[in-house]
Amino acid sequence: MINKHARKIAAEIVSNKRVGTYHHMVFEVGDLAAFVRPGNFVAVSVGGEASSMILRRAFAVHRASAKTHIGGILELVVAPHGGGSKWLTSLPNGFKVDMVGPLGTSFGIPTENVRALLVGGGYGSAPLFGLAEVLKNRGSRVDMVLGASSAAKIYAPIEGKRSVNSMTITTDDGSAGLHGRVSEFLPEIIEKNNIEVIYSCGPMGMLAAISEIAALMQIPHQCAVEESMACGIGVCMTCVIPMKDADGVIKMQRSCIEGPVVSSERVIWNSNGKIPAGTWGEL
Repeated sequence: MINKHARKIAAEIVSNKRVGTYHHMVFEVGDLAAFVRPGNFVAVSVGGEASSMILRRAFAVHRASAKTHIGGILELVVAPHGGGSKWLTSLPNGFKVDMVGPLGTSFGIPTENVRALLVGGGYGSAPLFGLAEVLKNRGSRVDMVLGASSAAKIYAPIEGKRSVNSMTITTDDGSAGLHGRVSEFLPEIIEKNNIEVIYSCGPMGMLAAISEIAALMQIPHQCAVEESMACGIGVCMTCVIPMKDADGVIKMQRSCIEGPVVSSERVIWNSNGKIPAGTWGEL
């Protein structure tokens, strides 16, 4: 089912600033901001009315604030890679974009204080900043690990430090923080900080590695799966991945509806883009 709070709005750009290799964008979204939760995403129409880019682009929400001096706002971190994201990041303040949101599932917040580890890869870490603030405000201890291929692709590490108890940075090339992949350092961090729950966002390979570690160490792990979404509302079926349902049956489920936030133990990580044997409805 589509997020019950989702609706289509004209969201006005109030800030568009380059931060390293990314753009931090702020939109005025009115009372919609009150319904956005960490892990949700929005789908934005890109290219303008005369564009051949007819499909929306999905962007994970960085933060949302219902009460500011200009009303409700929503923040995105956008990497200007393709034509749609380059168009979006080129827009001036005051421009209104066609936006649908909030969409998808959100991270589950424990009812009691926990020792949480947040793990992000590249700009995929953007949703974790708002989640960290929610957890901290509820009295939980929050440790964060940010990883990327190089220092330039780590999003806002200084900002992240303000929201957490400890910050660890890893880079594949050793240009910042620890030299290596995120997964190489997780067991030690988990043991050192007595972690009770893991939240993650980033490339699917990274999420799979974290899932394996979480399973071995018997720690609950919620992740935001990263799949291309063409519509964002469950119609086009381009974002399906194999996941187990509540009865353990493997089904091809939509990242935009059943996800993007899921319990990692549900995902069939070794499917390599194929339909696993035994999947419900398999021909």
